[in-house]
Amino acid sequence: MYPVVRMFWQLFKHRNDPALPLTGTHVSHHYCLPWDIDLWMELNNGRTLTLYDLGRIPLARRSGLVGLLRKNRWGLTMAGAAVRYRRRIRTFERIEMRSRALGWDARFIYLEQSMWKANGECANQIVYRSAITGAKGIVPPAEALLAMGHDVESPELPGWVQTWLEAEDQRPWPPIQAPDMQE
Repeated sequence: MYPVVRMFWQLFKHRNDPALPLTGTHVSHHYCLPWDIDLWMELNNGRTLTLYDLGRIPLARRSGLVGLLRKNRWGLTMAGAAVRYRRRIRTFERIEMRSRALGWDARFIYLEQSMWKANGECANQIVYRSAITGAKGIVPPAEALLAMGHDVESPELPGWVQTWLEAEDQRPWPPIQAPDMQE
């Protein structure tokens, strides 16, 4: 089940936080609750992706994006992700989540998020390719930024993000089906 109550709590908790610059970092704190765990008594990998919403949506609000989306009846969707899991997060463990936009191109906004344990170790990290969507399809980030009062170019994306995007360009779509699955 989607953590609606936790999302509202995060939005309420950060409602008076100062606005963030386009590539500013939103920091939030969360607990791994019993319904977040898997059979191995640690944060479920799929739930990790859902919990990242708890940092991404307040980030979008603090940067002014949520207001723009509502005003224009636009949406925000994920168009790709790459995750690294490195340390276990156990039940009732408190984590710090860091969320920030890395940059954008003609179609997508690239976001990085990470979860940090109390001992300072990074438990996991994700990079997202996100799209603003409207009635006519993808809204170019430059158009959205102009509507927010920003006429700026994207910072250069880190090399590791560019390499990920190059690898994504090589990946077939739609996926190749196994011979026994083709009609």
